[in-house]
Amino acid sequence: MSTTDLENTQPTDLGSTQPTDLGSTQPTAVKAKKPRRRFPWQNILIFILVIALSGFGSYRAALGDRQSAQATQVAQQLQEQYNLALEDIEAGRYEAAMQRLQFILQKDAGFPGATEKLTQVLLMSSITPTPTPTPLPPTPDLRGAQALFEQAQQLMAVQDWNNVILTLDQLRKEDPTYHTAEVDGMYYIALRNYGVDKIAKMGELESGMYYLALAERFGPLDSYADGLRSGARLYTTGASFWEIDWPQAVNYFAQAASGWPSMWDAASGMTAAERYKIALSRYGDGLYDDGRFCEAYEQYLLAMNYGELDEKAAKNAKRAYNICYPPTEIPPVEEPPVSEETPTPSP
Repeated sequence: MSTTDLENTQPTDLGSTQPTDLGSTQPTAVKAKKPRRRFPWQNILIFILVIALSGFGSYRAALGDRQSAQATQVAQQLQEQYNLALEDIEAGRYEAAMQRLQFILQKDAGFPGATEKLTQVLLMSSITPTPTPTPLPPTPDLRGAQALFEQAQQLMAVQDWNNVILTLDQLRKEDPTYHTAEVDGMYYIALRNYGVDKIAKMGELESGMYYLALAERFGPLDSYADGLRSGARLYTTGASFWEIDWPQAVNYFAQAASGWPSMWDAASGMTAAERYKIALSRYGDGLYDDGRFCEAYEQYLLAMNYGELDEKAAKNAKRAYNICYPPTEIPPVEEPPVSEETPTPSP
């Protein structure tokens, strides 16, 4: 075999059109790539992205802090309620303890010890004494409660509402369970009628409203009592503006005088109608002093529907009327000229 034949048996690079240099052991130099050119808008976009990510991170951190603070506050509140529930259990106030524990479990079902304590309270509140063969204690003497009940009935018959209420209070202290429904009904009647009398007969408006509010705890008020309370509320509100804000006093006493003109208060002895007339007069005086004569006269005119004006208001009303409604001058009637000729008598 010739030297030429041996050289033809060497492997060649099939993927290259250039002959391979078998004698060289150095790696082929790689041509360096040109760096990419970055445009200015790309830098701006990256800057905006960095700021957005930073702001979002701060928001998440603040949100986490707020949620953590709220959780801490709720935990403190629940622990407070749990401690109060323990005190209620020790004092035998099982109903209050039950409500506190149920509140805790609604907020946090896994609160430590709450479930166990609630079970304990339920068992303690439902336990009834087991009958024993030992002699039972004597039946309590209810003649005191019975006597108070009968006394309250007698007082209701004569409409002594104040003493009915006092007697029922004493009865409830003596035995809270004695004739519960009947006693509640007596309370409602006594409180309702005493409140009405306070307003309509005694002129003690605020006290009357108080007793009517107590009566509402036992049942809804009838329309008369509720309307009377509304009138008393208008009267007392108007009185709170007396000599301070006459327009407001006029506003409230206008409503009170319209529905309850004879309502009065013991402190002033004035009815709603009298208060309305005075408030209108004083409001008119203020308008008159400000030179608003026609507006003042309107107030005086309304006041005169409820009685005579006092001296100051009467003088101002007269002057305001003359200014707003001056008398119209009547032109003199001209007489026809008298002829100097003597009229000839007709035949």
